[in-house]
Amino acid sequence: MTETLNGKTALVTAAGNGIGRASVEALARLDASVIATDIDAAAVESLADDTSGVTPRRLDVLDAEAIAALVESHPKIDILVNCAGWVHDGTILDCEEDAWDRSFALNAKATYRLTRAVLPGMLRQGGGSIINIASIVSSERGAPRRFAYGASKAAIIGMTKSIAADFVKDGIRCNAICPGTVQSPSLNDRLASTGDFDAALEAFKARQPMGRLGRPEEIAAMVCYLAGDLSAFTTGQSFAVDGGWSI
Repeated sequence: MTETLNGKTALVTAAGNGIGRASVEALARLDASVIATDIDAAAVESLADDTSGVTPRRLDVLDAEAIAALVESHPKIDILVNCAGWVHDGTILDCEEDAWDRSFALNAKATYRLTRAVLPGMLRQGGGSIINIASIVSSERGAPRRFAYGASKAAIIGMTKSIAADFVKDGIRCNAICPGTVQSPSLNDRLASTGDFDAALEAFKARQPMGRLGRPEEIAAMVCYLAGDLSAFTTGQSFAVDGGWSI
């Protein structure tokens, strides 16, 4: 069965690169109209230049007023993909309060704000699909030196289930995707920051049972499934797309 998202509008955060960019491209291929947002305006403008059906918008997900203005200017949103996030490297003893606050602001509070802004319109329309990018490092499993990251991504899973339960009778579906380690520019930056890119890359690959990193397009495929009608009976779930890490 071939899915189509023709006539639906999707809003994607952190669309400039990685999973967000791949999700925009995949949703557009299914004929969705996509509002691609990122704090890096040039990145989403280049994405729109290369992909039809994409409207670029600069958005700082830490700015509540900017979120409200964006949603007000695009009142019909059928699909929301909360993709913005940040990885703090360290244990609880390495995690000062500013790192804790930044982790929850970007990983959890941004998801809360976007969803709270978009949800009333979905309710007026009689339905919608909310897709939160969490992580396998969350309530699903722990990983060394991912204290604040894992805690904040676990919060996303909790929000996902709560939203799904509260609005299941209103045609609203809310699901989470829990990726393993996925190739992205931000990952490359973190690998480089270790001082030995190649060794860090091999260590990341080694913890994946498949022996490789995930590709953004593999996460985007799950985004498309959860966005469309083929998943109409699915809500409140966390889907591991992690190369077998959680086995």
